[in-house]
Amino acid sequence: MNCRALPLNSAAHSIRRIFSKHVATTPNDPKNGGKDAPERDLSQEMLMREVDEAVRTDEVTDAFRKFGWPVGILLVLGLLGFGGYLYWDSSKEQALEAHSEALILAMDELEAGNLATADEELAMIGDDASPGAIASARMTRAGIALEQGRTDDAVAFYEEVIANADVPKPLRDAALARLVAANFDNMDPQDVIDRLGPLAAPGNPWFGSAGELVAHAYLEQDKVDQAGPLLVAIAQDDGVPDALRARTRQLAGAYGFDAIEDVEVTLETMEVNQGEGGTEQ
Repeated sequence: MNCRALPLNSAAHSIRRIFSKHVATTPNDPKNGGKDAPERDLSQEMLMREVDEAVRTDEVTDAFRKFGWPVGILLVLGLLGFGGYLYWDSSKEQALEAHSEALILAMDELEAGNLATADEELAMIGDDASPGAIASARMTRAGIALEQGRTDDAVAFYEEVIANADVPKPLRDAALARLVAANFDNMDPQDVIDRLGPLAAPGNPWFGSAGELVAHAYLEQDKVDQAGPLLVAIAQDDGVPDALRARTRQLAGAYGFDAIEDVEVTLETMEVNQGEGGTEQ
């Protein structure tokens, strides 16, 4: 006779069904008047519990066999991923601390007048730093290069900031304005106008500085009719520093453009500026 072995959980379920059927159809023994019924019921209940426990154990074992490996692999991958994130986060924080320390040391060296040492500290801030740290380091190095007469190096540092799309736009605009101011004599007037034109508009934070440079570029092209109104607009803008307003007002007047709105206020401002200049001297 051929017998085929049943899976463990199927066997347990079969035993439970057979036993339940047997219990349900077994009558009380009439010889003792059914007195042994409570004892038999207790024994049957205990046996049923053992069978149920075996069924539950078999179900858990079967589920583990089916899903144990996939779940285990997912768990290991999750732990590896979490561990990788912790390592990356820790490395990132260490890098930020190192870059911040380099910036602080560089500022201390600058205050002490040690330009070369400060430049070395700033050079340690590489492309792995945050965009803000990169921009600060490059622009500071550009300032050091200008102090040392290395205009080409300064322009290269400014261009690096301008070309970095990750750097906030206000910093890129600042780098552009400083680049043109530092390299104005070596630039074609039209290049100055093209690059600074968007900044030389009322309401822009760089309107005064950029507008003055654009006006000088127009004057070099003999376009007085475009330089004059721009100089007047700068001179009459309350958001522009007083010294710059006074300078553009005088230049506009030299070319026949009146930028004075209130003579008394203008005279008072000129007196204040002259007084501050005398105090500084």
